Formats: sequence, structure tokens, C-alpha cells
Amino acid sequence: MGTSFLLLGVNLGLRPTNSFMLRYIPLLVLLSFLTACGPNYVYESHLEVPDTGWTYQDSLVAQFTIEDSLTIYNLHLQLEHNEEFPFQNFYVQMHTQFPDGQRLSEMVSLELADKGGMWLGECGSGACTLDIPIQQGAYFNQIGEYQLTIEQYSRRDPLPGILSVHFALEETEDRRE
Repeated sequence: MGTSFLLLGVNLGLRPTNSFMLRYIPLLVLLSFLTACGPNYVYESHLEVPDTGWTYQDSLVAQFTIEDSLTIYNLHLQLEHNEEFPFQNFYVQMHTQFPDGQRLSEMVSLELADKGGMWLGECGSGACTLDIPIQQGAYFNQIGEYQLTIEQYSRRDPLPGILSVHFALEETEDRRE
């Protein structure tokens, strides 16, 4: 009787032997762990901010297609800033354009440090990286093309110290009923 690896959907037709198991089973286990680790990002968009700072004209524009209105998503904004960033937080304006042309805008405060002034996120080598969940358990009522625009909306133009802005759309295993 042959060995079937249902995980890979392959029937190898091999008899299990000690040498086979010693060579390939650990590899298959490792591969299953590597493919199961981390979030399932179905879309990502990245904006490198110039050394002169993030200006009002520099916007992160993310265009993505939603093909299933029952899937639940998490939306992330990942910021990289230097450790000399002069503020605890700053504001962005987020604009969402829906497939039917409707556009919604919202001002969002991005908290980079706690009340004591300690940076949130991972810091090292003069820079900090922070993952900000901007919406958890989100769903899209319309199937089609969406556009998300993120604009710097602080009192300073340009805003110094922001190195990059990254948007990620994570598909969860949850579905709405």
C-alpha cells in the first residue's frame, strides 16, 4: 500500500521507510509551518517618504478588488519613523472610494507613543516600526474596485521623521452570515 500525502494532494505511491521518513517528513512539517505562519495579506501598498518629510501632496493610494462580500478582513497601517519624530501622534485623512463611486472620508489620529513618551512598536537602529490596526473585522458590501487614499493631515508640511507608510489588507478565515 502506498503513502498518500493529503496535505499536498499527492499520492506518491511509496512505501514508508525509515530513510524516507527521516529525509522528507521533517521537510513537509517545516513547509506546513512556513505556509501557515503570519497574516494572509491579499493586498499591500507602500509609500516611501522622501528625506525632506511627508508632504500634503504625498499620498498613499491603494487600489484593490473585492470579489466576495462575505469575507471578513483586517486593515493595517504600518508606519516606520525615526526615533527623533517630534510628536506622540499625528493625523491622517483617509478617503475610501467604493465601486459605486461613493466616497467616504475620515480623519484618524495615529498614536506612535504612549502617554509617558515611550515609542510603541519595534525600535532599533534609530527607527521604529509600528503596525496600527485601522479596522478589524471589516467587510465590504460591494464587489468591485476600491481605492483607499491616505493623506498626511498634521499641522506641519512637510512632516519630518516619517520614513515609510504601508497599507495591508488581511483576509481572515471568518465570513459574515
